[in-house]
Amino acid sequence: MASRNPHELAAQLRPLLTRLVRKLRKLSPADEQLSQSERSVLVLLDQHNSLLSAELAVMEKMTPQSMGQLLQHLFQLGLISRTASPDDKRKINISLSAAGRERILKVRKERDEWLGKAIGEVCTKEEQAILQAAIGPLTKLVEYE
Repeated sequence: MASRNPHELAAQLRPLLTRLVRKLRKLSPADEQLSQSERSVLVLLDQHNSLLSAELAVMEKMTPQSMGQLLQHLFQLGLISRTASPDDKRKINISLSAAGRERILKVRKERDEWLGKAIGEVCTKEEQAILQAAIGPLTKLVEYE
């Protein structure tokens, strides 16, 4: 029987979501050489097109020095590119390289394929409808501050 207490529901939902996210990360061979922070930076760059190192450091709650090391690793892997800011030549814009964009697309495709296969094989049509209906409330949770 489903719980009507939000705290009990949270205690049931949190470990399941955590396990699902871990499983999706493990199932992505294209993503295995990157740390969670590096993956997160690539996603931010995909969402924002171009950011300054300082902006990335604030968004990731990292020191500028740590962000610099992380960006150097991504640059060495060929996943990001650096260009001087047209407004201020002292500032360097960081963006995804073609290889970085390709990596993100490959990882997403691997994860989507696995998740789609799993949903199709283990969930009934009714359960699939429940998952579809849950997207709205889950989106609200993700956007909650």
